[in-house]
Amino acid sequence: MGINRVKREQPERGQESVWDYPRPPRVETYPGVVVIEFGGREIARSSGALRVLETSHPPGFYLPAAD
Repeated sequence: MGINRVKREQPERGQESVWDYPRPPRVETYPGVVVIEFGGREIARSSGALRVLETSHPPGFYLPAAD
């Protein structure tokens, strides 16, 4: 049996590819506002979020506990 490999798709203009993210992960400040909703209600909003990028993983967002 061979190893199953995921085929890389070329991202469209304006999109990012998780295969272009670094390893080890990179942490960067997110310039926008992150809003988290649950059950149709806003439970958190932050303009100080961090975004974590790691190869083959979707971006993760971390918000300050105070937000």
